Amino acid sequence: MEHKKPDLFFAFCSVFTNLHPRNNDIMGRNKFSQQEIKEIGALLRKKNAGNRLQQKMVRHDLRVNYEFNISDFNEPGKAFGEEELQAAIKRGAIEILDDATIAAMKEKRARDKARDEARRQEEAIAEGEQTDWQEAMRQWEEWEKNEKGAKE
Repeated sequence: MEHKKPDLFFAFCSVFTNLHPRNNDIMGRNKFSQQEIKEIGALLRKKNAGNRLQQKMVRHDLRVNYEFNISDFNEPGKAFGEEELQAAIKRGAIEILDDATIAAMKEKRARDKARDEARRQEEAIAEGEQTDWQEAMRQWEEWEKNEKGAKE
């Protein structure tokens, strides 16, 4: 008798493979201004000179402040420094754009992020997965106002 793995297992593997960031999809930005590239280069020098905790802090700063994920541009297991940053620029993995374009891009990204978060929150409230804290706060303030009015 032949033992066959469940089709669900293969479906999961297929979905996971397609969602993994290594599949042609970067997690952060790949377009930066020249000034941002200078600042990222300085942070990479700091990362490579620091201890483990300092390296974690620098990687956090790169992700949060610049939406720069080292894993988007390097080979797994290899160190990523300023030299690798310049190599990524030369091979076209990172683009350098003017400051105005970068500012407009950041504004659009922030609007898109806010829109997506609002949509996600609305869906979660509609499905009962989350409480509408703004509505709860409005009700609380109304209750407090009524309580103060009743005491006077």
